[in-house]
Amino acid sequence: MAEPAVVEIKVRDDGPYKVTGPVRLVDAEGGELALPDDGRPIVLCRCGHSHTKPFCDAAHKSSGFESCVRAARA
Repeated sequence: MAEPAVVEIKVRDDGPYKVTGPVRLVDAEGGELALPDDGRPIVLCRCGHSHTKPFCDAAHKSSGFESCVRAARA
């Protein structure tokens, strides 16, 4: 039996979440949002200023959003 594909969510410095891998994106009412079916990653807004939420439109660049998350090291 093959292992399921791994979905990677990368927190980008001062920017969006970059999602790579097969995902379904569902709204609060259970409706599925349309995603490109060509396998390209999607980028999700993290700053809250995008006009294309939940997708990033690069509004973080002019909004002054700053966040550089790092994983805890053991």
